[in-house]
Amino acid sequence: MTNEPMTPRGYDELLREFKYLKDSEKPRVNQEKQRAAELGDRSENAEYHAAKEKLRHIDKRLFYLNSMIEKAQIIDPSLLNHSRVHFGATITIMDIDSDEEYSYSICGTLESEPENCLISVHSPLARAMLGKEEGDEFSVILPHGRKRYEVVSITYREIFELKKNHRSEQDFAFH
Repeated sequence: MTNEPMTPRGYDELLREFKYLKDSEKPRVNQEKQRAAELGDRSENAEYHAAKEKLRHIDKRLFYLNSMIEKAQIIDPSLLNHSRVHFGATITIMDIDSDEEYSYSICGTLESEPENCLISVHSPLARAMLGKEEGDEFSVILPHGRKRYEVVSITYREIFELKKNHRSEQDFAFH
């Protein structure tokens, strides 16, 4: 089983969703299904079939969340050295061809939000940056071809408080 890195806050949100689905949503939908079953003929009972379908979706999500909880490798990025790019780091990079700068934070798969400049540790861009230091150059193959960047800075910022990205996500294969 491969580990899935995530922040303590991301792990807490994962647990919160799992608990909500298991303790609140699933029992509620089970009651819906029970009430619908009491109406009689189940073969033509749309409410019954809808509740069964909702339960299937909830069970699939619970199975997925449980597997992610089991794989979770909780990493607190605030405790790491920020001299190199790592999980949880916020990296400012410069496009070598255009001199434009962009900032991204590397996070876990479930925490990634490319539109908010939070990219998965498994994305091509994040993989290309991992281990780099300020001043290092690297290249990465993106949907629009190979791009070359330089690492301008490496810092730590709480990933859930980052501002919207000023670059379109279309150039990056994030997930």
